[in-house]
Amino acid sequence: MKTTITPRVRNLVLLLLAVTGMLFAGAGTASAHAALTGSDPSSGVVVDKAPTQISLTFSEKVATNDNSLRVLNPKGKRVDVGKPSNISGTTYAIQVRSGLPDGTYTVAWQVVSADSHPVAGAFTFSVGAPSRTTVSVSDQDVGGGLVGGLYGFGRYMSYAGFIVMVGGAAFILACWQRGAGVRALQRLVVSGWVSLTAATLSLLLVRGSYTTTGKFGDIFNLNLLGQVLQTKTGAALVSRLLLLAAAALFIAVLFGAYDKREDEEKRDLTFGLSIGGGVVAAGLAASWALAEHASTGLQPGIAMPVDVVHLLAVATWLGGLSALLVALYRAPADNRVGRSAVQNFSRIAFGSVIALVATGIYQSWRQLGSWSAFTDTGYGQLLLVKIGLVALLVGIASISRRWTGRLADTAETTETVVEETEAGESEEREPEKEHVTASAKAADSGAKASATATVSTATDSTTVDASAEADSHATGSAATGDSKRAAQLARQQAAVDTTRQKRLRDADPNLFGLRRSVLAEAAVAVVVLAVTTALTATEPGRTEEDAKAAKASASSAANTSSSGALTLDMSFDTGGTDGKGVIRLDLDPARVGGNEMHVYVQRPNGRAFDVPEVKVAFTLAAKKIGPLPVTPDRITTGHWAANGIQIPMAGDWKISVTVRTSDIDQTTVDKNAQIG
Repeated sequence: MKTTITPRVRNLVLLLLAVTGMLFAGAGTASAHAALTGSDPSSGVVVDKAPTQISLTFSEKVATNDNSLRVLNPKGKRVDVGKPSNISGTTYAIQVRSGLPDGTYTVAWQVVSADSHPVAGAFTFSVGAPSRTTVSVSDQDVGGGLVGGLYGFGRYMSYAGFIVMVGGAAFILACWQRGAGVRALQRLVVSGWVSLTAATLSLLLVRGSYTTTGKFGDIFNLNLLGQVLQTKTGAALVSRLLLLAAAALFIAVLFGAYDKREDEEKRDLTFGLSIGGGVVAAGLAASWALAEHASTGLQPGIAMPVDVVHLLAVATWLGGLSALLVALYRAPADNRVGRSAVQNFSRIAFGSVIALVATGIYQSWRQLGSWSAFTDTGYGQLLLVKIGLVALLVGIASISRRWTGRLADTAETTETVVEETEAGESEEREPEKEHVTASAKAADSGAKASATATVSTATDSTTVDASAEADSHATGSAATGDSKRAAQLARQQAAVDTTRQKRLRDADPNLFGLRRSVLAEAAVAVVVLAVTTALTATEPGRTEEDAKAAKASASSAANTSSSGALTLDMSFDTGGTDGKGVIRLDLDPARVGGNEMHVYVQRPNGRAFDVPEVKVAFTLAAKKIGPLPVTPDRITTGHWAANGIQIPMAGDWKISVTVRTSDIDQTTVDKNAQIG
């Protein structure tokens, strides 16, 4: 049966594609999931003696290759030797040539974070004195461009294929077993398998270029493909392909032997297929959990199983929703999805939503870490968008549940409509049949009259030939007329059948309303999937905030400028809501006698933090002096200052800063620094 797509549905699909395209277009370069928190030499520093190696410290472990760390002289030529090595924890080093001449050097790095995303950056340091350099230290373009777009599209299609395949098969087994024989549902599940398989293969090919050069021509570089196969992500993609082979066998049985069995015989096979299909689906979900966000960071042993449950719940709900939509619109009238199937899916969808909420709360806590990360990080902002869309989706689903509750048993209505339709069609066909018969008789009579006239006016031999020709002409005319009329009747019958199918589908107003609400659910689900894909390519809020705090703290532990001023950076966490931040303390001229002090309190993202109170104390433990308390005055939001601070003698002073973020939440952080 052919279903006509209405202009409204077509426009809705085009709108969804446009929204999806804008989401991918706005994603741009993949966000960093591992951040550079320190280096030796430090960024921008001028050293007297040329270093023998350059070391970089990241916020988490990273994967490196031969070109991950590069050191370039002022002319842009490499001065590093050997391969990068992991010297301790999250610190990686590269050896450089001995006796580097004075000038400004550039350190460029490009690595792959533990959750599979490429990150890059660059900084400079100088030997002896700064000099001009031809090397640009702008942000490196990694994970973006055409290759990044292809990789992002492949990720979206892999998620979509997984959801459609798993959810469609689950809908058939758990809700509507007769659906195994519906061609439209078969095509839906098979298209999901094809999409996931094709996307996985494309991700394997594109990943080498995506994590290294970013060049389109390197997609087919076999050396890069070999490197990818040796990584955690490559192993996950290969495992996914092997599981897809098992999924193909499952689909063949579902639409083959299972479909051909009677309803009573299907019960035993349903249990076996459910167990086998569940194992394959869980394995496919684990191929994401083992290689992405869940595999690194806080509590990976808990996060990975939770991520598997989350993905399976998404597939059961949204994939089953897609299958229900196809069944409502494309299933033939004689095998229409019934009330019990819709109610079964409604219950399963409700359970899936409960699982999504539970696992989503845990994932949000794990990836954000604080309420402020919702608004201060890109991941948190995207998550707010997703939460809003899911809330809208649940709202529409509640409307669908109400339609399901009011869905009456339409068997009697359907039978009445069928009888009326068939009676009407019979009445419509009777005049047509009589008209065809009369036409055929008229054509036959005319042909015979012509043949008789010919016989009476010709010779015997000519009469015989003319008679034969006339008979042939009469037969051909009748056949041609019958053929044209039969084609016309076939078109009319097809139109009647289409109208009849639509009449049967729309006979129950509750079912008609359900179709519309399910279509709206599917529309929102497409956008939710796009936002989810973007989230998987965005740095988690907890990682972003921790990396910024660590970087700020490590950048100037006790830096003394040429004028003798002292700058200290200290990160803090009062433990309450919105309690994380960074303190920057400037002491000028940082010597014995009077000094001027400025304290800047910032959020992890660099914005001014309006705290109610800041206190400072100086202690020289070696001489048993202090603590000497100082209460600075509030100048403006996040800025406190004090003048005339007396430092009695030079030494290694401990500077303690107490920050209060609420009536009950406060903390004290300290750091030692040489003063005088």
